[in-house]
Amino acid sequence: MTRATAFTQGEALICTMARMAEEDKLYWVGGGGPGPLALVLAQRTHASNLVFMTEDGSIGQQAKFPIASFMYMVSARGNFRALCWADMNTGTSHDSGGAIEYALLATLQIDPYGNINSSMTGKDYAHPERRFGGAGGANEMAALCWRTVIVTNLEKRKFVPRLDFVTTPGYLDGSPNAREKAGMPTGTGPYRVVTPEAVFGYDEKTHYMKLIGLAEWSTVDEVLSNMSFKPLIADKLEKLAPPTEEELVILRSELDPGGRTSGEGKWINLE
Repeated sequence: MTRATAFTQGEALICTMARMAEEDKLYWVGGGGPGPLALVLAQRTHASNLVFMTEDGSIGQQAKFPIASFMYMVSARGNFRALCWADMNTGTSHDSGGAIEYALLATLQIDPYGNINSSMTGKDYAHPERRFGGAGGANEMAALCWRTVIVTNLEKRKFVPRLDFVTTPGYLDGSPNAREKAGMPTGTGPYRVVTPEAVFGYDEKTHYMKLIGLAEWSTVDEVLSNMSFKPLIADKLEKLAPPTEEELVILRSELDPGGRTSGEGKWINLE
């Protein structure tokens, strides 16, 4: 594999997520964000038996490309040759029975315990600064799937100590068994937060966000400067490699040639 030397933040994010995707696992991916592109890239590179379901309940599709990630939802083009084109209730029945390993979500805000906000910004719910689409199926996905992965950009306005509104549960207040006390299954919860510059996990005891991976083109100080709270930091950080030329060929020529999703963010040049 040949390392790429010039790529966008969006391409880096998609490639990092794709490499984390596992063979023979079932993912439930929310609408919006680069999640579907990352999973299809994983299918094309190393996880051909990975299966994912979109938020609207379509399972195992073979989308006709080129296609932007948001078009996967409720779309004949995105759901081409799906094994099953059902509904959100079908997805919930699968994850409530423990059948779905990973929920993959985007977010407006995330706090240190993995709770996310996709509803509104501002201090007054009745009179928000701006209102967004809300949970969709994200509440059921994060509450019931075994592991939740958040894919987002690293920005101060997104990584906040306290959410303007809790749309979807993470580890709640981080206290022992907080999720179980709220009625969620034991062993479920936030697993990873993936950004172009860094990957975060969660401390097993405190459930507080922990920096565990760092991109080659970034530093710990740069990561912390783009957060409104300070995470825990692992003793040894995994080094996140840049996209390969082979991955970028698939993204740019097959999956998203217009760069509508993968072309987001600034360009990174390693030369």
